[in-house]
Amino acid sequence: MLSRSAERLYWLARYLERTENIARLVSVHMNLLMDLPKGVEMGWQQLIRINSADEAFHEKYNTINERNVTRFLLADANYGGSLFSSLSMARENIRTSRDLLPDEAWEQVNEMYLYAKTNLDAITNRHSRSLFLNEILKGCQRFTGLLSGYMSHNNPYRFIRLGRNLERADMTSRILDLASLLLSESRSDEMRQYETILWMNILKALNALLMYRQHVRSRINGDDVLNFLLLNTNLPRSVGCCVVEISDSINRLPNHGDLPEKIVELQSYVQSIDIQQVTQLQLRGILDDLQNKLGGLHGQITDNWFLTVVNE
Repeated sequence: MLSRSAERLYWLARYLERTENIARLVSVHMNLLMDLPKGVEMGWQQLIRINSADEAFHEKYNTINERNVTRFLLADANYGGSLFSSLSMARENIRTSRDLLPDEAWEQVNEMYLYAKTNLDAITNRHSRSLFLNEILKGCQRFTGLLSGYMSHNNPYRFIRLGRNLERADMTSRILDLASLLLSESRSDEMRQYETILWMNILKALNALLMYRQHVRSRINGDDVLNFLLLNTNLPRSVGCCVVEISDSINRLPNHGDLPEKIVELQSYVQSIDIQQVTQLQLRGILDDLQNKLGGLHGQITDNWFLTVVNE
């Protein structure tokens, strides 16, 4: 398998996962704000912060509000982390990799791209935006299921799986960084009153609420949610499970160099995280460190298998 082909499949998976994550974040956040009273400090600026896009956003907008944030995160073709930019890059990577994938995979991504391009203006209206996001989420899930059921689970599939889980682990850590606000000693009385709803929103953003209730079987609280989303090795969107998936993909790929040792170190780090009674500052430090380690792993994957570095 050519290095360039492996790289395109890896980025195809990352960009599609990013597309789904952005759609899920905006959709869940819209629903959350309708459940909370004014005064609870969970406005649209939190989505900009999750994506580390403060500088890029303020270059174009002076005001952080629903209209500007959703336009920026969903439709801005010049912001590389937007839904439309991510979907466009996914389409370009699959267009040049069609010989490695089922025909239906290209058709699914291309149809999703054309749908997004045609309906971007609809996102200004909240109801239309909700329909738009639901369609994008369904498209991403159809693509994942299609590959799982139609594609041989060989090396091309493993690079897709590798990219998907690395991107997923990174986004989960960013969403949990938002959760650090719920541990702040200076949080308002209003936020304290609605903490259960806010922790529930964190679970919904990762499509993990039902699984939390099945596995944890306790009232929703911060320590249990953090442990579940960081350490559980059965939940597909938990950091622990993503790292297991990454490890399996790396070990099954040829010429992996010392990457198996690196991923063992990452697994040990994740499983050693202690969330009990953690403060806001401590949690942010843990998550910053985790994101740095995931970024370092991406760099090692690039150096080991890919000839060129593709900008995110």
